[in-house]
Amino acid sequence: MDDIVKQALAKWPNVPHCYGWLGLDARGNWYMRDDRTQAAGPFPIAKGSLLKHEKLIDFIQRNYEHDERGQWFFQNGPQRVYVELEAAPWVWRIGEDFSVRSHAGDLVEPSACLVDEQGRLYLAAPCGLGLVHTQDMGFAAEAIEQGRWVAENVRAADLPGRYGHVMSPAAATPVQAAH
Repeated sequence: MDDIVKQALAKWPNVPHCYGWLGLDARGNWYMRDDRTQAAGPFPIAKGSLLKHEKLIDFIQRNYEHDERGQWFFQNGPQRVYVELEAAPWVWRIGEDFSVRSHAGDLVEPSACLVDEQGRLYLAAPCGLGLVHTQDMGFAAEAIEQGRWVAENVRAADLPGRYGHVMSPAAATPVQAAH
């Protein structure tokens, strides 16, 4: 977490949390979801505006964490902005050497390989579950063929419970403190 964020937390410890305003899609893209977008439907049906500002995206990714309930959020100064997930908390990029990096650029070591009923490939790592980016499926298939990863068949609906993440903190929170 950035030092400036830690300082803001100490200065303003009781700022209400924010729900529904930020989404992470299955390709690792961040979306800002204003009131109109939220009224149009849940994420990813109504995605919102694609964030393109590199420094903002980097700031979000450096301050991206989860709480004790498995809800992922971006710590924006003293405020937690909870993230709506399309597929998983992480999106993995696979290198030619079969290295695995998160959508934030962090190198991870997969501990499990999972294929859901739609053929989507997930990898579990110490930091959480992630979906393999569609552009990297060729490398992932080669890793499986070489026996580097052994794919286990799963149901996508079972993954949040198994790996402890919440797909929609907005839907899971009965009273939203800030909107």
